[in-house]
Amino acid sequence: MKKASSFEIVAARCWNLLNEGKPFTPIFVVGVFLLFRIGHWTDVNFWSSTLAGFICVLPLFVIYYLYDFPLFLRNYLWLPVVASLLVWDPENLLLYALALGLFFFFTVYFWGTFYYHLRIGTSWWNFKRFWKLVLKNSDSTSGNAQEQMPKFLLLLFVWNHYYSLFDGFGSWDAFTADAYENLLPLTIFIACLWLYSYILHANLFDWKPKETSPLTNNVTVPDKAPNEKVIVIVIDGMRKERFEEADAPFLKKLRAEGTEYSQMETVYPARTVVCFSSMFTGTYPREHGIKSNMVWSLGIKVESIFDSLRKAGKKGRLLGIAHLIDSMGDDVESVTAVMHNDVADRNIIERAKLIMAEQNPDLLVAQLIGVDQTGHSQGVLYDEYLRKIAEADRLTEEFVNWLEERGMMRNTTLIICADHGQADGIGGHGHLDEGERYVPFFLHGPSIRQGHRIDEKHSLISMAPTLSYLLGAPYPSHSRGPVLTDALKLHHNEVS
Repeated sequence: MKKASSFEIVAARCWNLLNEGKPFTPIFVVGVFLLFRIGHWTDVNFWSSTLAGFICVLPLFVIYYLYDFPLFLRNYLWLPVVASLLVWDPENLLLYALALGLFFFFTVYFWGTFYYHLRIGTSWWNFKRFWKLVLKNSDSTSGNAQEQMPKFLLLLFVWNHYYSLFDGFGSWDAFTADAYENLLPLTIFIACLWLYSYILHANLFDWKPKETSPLTNNVTVPDKAPNEKVIVIVIDGMRKERFEEADAPFLKKLRAEGTEYSQMETVYPARTVVCFSSMFTGTYPREHGIKSNMVWSLGIKVESIFDSLRKAGKKGRLLGIAHLIDSMGDDVESVTAVMHNDVADRNIIERAKLIMAEQNPDLLVAQLIGVDQTGHSQGVLYDEYLRKIAEADRLTEEFVNWLEERGMMRNTTLIICADHGQADGIGGHGHLDEGERYVPFFLHGPSIRQGHRIDEKHSLISMAPTLSYLLGAPYPSHSRGPVLTDALKLHHNEVS
């Protein structure tokens, strides 16, 4: 299986500029505005008027960059649009029609059909379903129509108004000569929008998980490691209740014979690179520095479990797609994400076998991507999503049997989990809508209590310190999650 090429790594970062809602909104608005007036590009006055109008509207861009409006908050975005129509007269309706047309072309056809066909092999007819997914999506990505539409329409409306106004005056001095009439309404509108956004987020944005403050201290790392190896299978984007509905006998057998954490909570925002960074550092985005899939400053800012293992003279590898390199760097064994979704997880398992045979690491983390990609491209409430979970079940069974045949499971803990769930729509995840927040999580092996279930709420940040405990390595420097001692035989004096 091919590794992610340098081109793919750069392309993945560029795609995040269009996928993540924060950078998409200004990129899309600027692009639409310039495209609408493409015939004026040779006119110097056009550029001066465009720049002047942009300066006027820039504070609105900043407000919408700072404040997401996911989930039910997006319903409040239409009030500023209505208010702007009461303050300024609408004009150039074709501009807004162009914006709506280009948005749905980008999301439904370019992204939902063309992009997914070329990258993972979805049908050329995927747009027939994808338009419904875009309208349902509730997370702050570019594919959230109900958030993006009022944002880009308002920005284009105000920008276009001040572009036309400045174009009529012809100079900045003439424009500002009557600042009371031209700039006072805008100043008041900007102040009101900022206050409106602040009040909404201060009072209604209340669904973030609570964070624990002390460093990991609930148990000391034993002098002798309980395990020789730990294998972690992360089934990316596996929604908890859909896992229950899926035909996954092997995974459910492991869960029944091991210890399950039924209230395992992901981190906020629940984006893949953020979740992996938190899982394998033991701390929150505010500390490790990865706050979205769009990583502006490469590399985590704290120690990871892989650093801890090196201190103990041990080795860990993370097998995953190119996105993860942005946070975990050289600890990632990258795989290309440009392959048909029907063979993606099969290829990842084959690569995992190769890593175990050639490198024999003490810790292997393997990211299965088929479930997540199916949720994003075809939705989580359809049969295709359940079939991908069933496929992950069969491949995990095959991999575990392969390890057992080679004696690699004698003193090994197996951890199965998801990094986040997925919401309705385009498999959205990030802001903890229904289906995103709690994830499947269970452990199995000779060191793990059998037939045990813990219903107390826990966080995925407990992954790293638990791995440290099992492998006899120091806790990562900023690890705040408690070790999952309720799952351990050693902690409960149940060693046979």
